[in-house]
Amino acid sequence: MIKAVYPGTFDPLTKGHLDVINRARKLFSKIIILVAHHNEKNPLFSVETRKRMIKESVRGMKNVEVDSYDGLIVDYAKKKKISVVIRGLRAISDFEYEFQMALMNRKISPEVETVFLVPHESFTYLSSSLIKEIISVGGNISHFVPEVVKKFVKEELKRKD
Repeated sequence: MIKAVYPGTFDPLTKGHLDVINRARKLFSKIIILVAHHNEKNPLFSVETRKRMIKESVRGMKNVEVDSYDGLIVDYAKKKKISVVIRGLRAISDFEYEFQMALMNRKISPEVETVFLVPHESFTYLSSSLIKEIISVGGNISHFVPEVVKKFVKEELKRKD
């Protein structure tokens, strides 16, 4: 049984994230989607809201759990006896940062491997940052996020008005 953790801010969850989750489900017996606290990224949603959003989006996926953590991913992995960190690579521009993080994680915790997964090419341009930009100008995000995420976005925008 090989467990993996897929960390990210998921602010908000995109169809690209879901694609990576579905790819990972085929490779690992258990996937934990780990919502990071990264407050310096100025999140649109709270950690708890992001967790609820993801839980609703992955409802019915038997080998998927959702959690959050404020600390080093490798520390979480060791604590939960997880041997693999999943990272999504959309484009070459992602590679340099992700490669550095993988090497740093390996130095800190050599028993935890990083596995890079590439989403379907129709999602390679997607990022949560771009989705937030579209939201900020009142644009339509229907093509980019799961239906349940649209609901959360509407609720959040109403709450902020």
